[in-house]
Amino acid sequence: MPPIIRTLVTRHAPGFVIPVHDHSWPQLVEADGGLLTVDTLEGAWVVPSGCAVWIPAGLPHSLEMSGRVLLRSLYLAPAGAAALPGDCQVFPQSPLLAELIRHAVALGIARDEDPEHRRFAAFLVDRLRASRAAAFGLPMPGDPRALHIARRVREQPADASGLDHLAAGSGASRRTAERLFRAQTGMSFGRWRQRVRLVHALRLLSEGLPVTSVALEVGYRSTSAFISVFRSTFGHTPGQHAIDTRRTGASSASPFVVA
Repeated sequence: MPPIIRTLVTRHAPGFVIPVHDHSWPQLVEADGGLLTVDTLEGAWVVPSGCAVWIPAGLPHSLEMSGRVLLRSLYLAPAGAAALPGDCQVFPQSPLLAELIRHAVALGIARDEDPEHRRFAAFLVDRLRASRAAAFGLPMPGDPRALHIARRVREQPADASGLDHLAAGSGASRRTAERLFRAQTGMSFGRWRQRVRLVHALRLLSEGLPVTSVALEVGYRSTSAFISVFRSTFGHTPGQHAIDTRRTGASSASPFVVA
């Protein structure tokens, strides 16, 4: 009988990119050390060290590493994962979820004919269903006019231009653009741009840049304002995030190689 969980562990150097691909089985990926970015047509999801991302089956996506990253990937049989989300989600790892992922990797393959394996797979799915997604996603609008603006902002997150200026050449007025962002991303344009800046900040912090430099790079004139927004969004300061990333990365004793 086919397995119900398959696993894969890979190590990647900074800047390594896995081009667009998809899987016939849904995938749960844990990032350890550095930061992983998952890009799809619908948006981008950043996965800091100590978090995991759920990637549904059949969804084309690419992966990019910021810093040195160890990936622990679990592939779940589609039938057993039917109750899990149909879109990408990032989960902060509780100690329990982290241990479940490591236990799955230790098993290598979980098989349906083994009752203990079946119970483990069911419990893992149950814990994922109970997990709350973190604010690490960056949904992209589908309308070409709003997408034109979104790409400009992602390319230059520090640009402080107003929406009137950014909308020039998009074919949408400021009011129309604001409406499109609310309807298609679930956020106002201002909140969406803030999310772009924070996502970019996570990448820069994972690459080892100082907090003050990161604040300037993502468009904050005041380091204290950047720290305040970062903490209110993620629950800890950017300095603590950088320390945690370095600590987690250092705990991976194996050398990193490009996979």
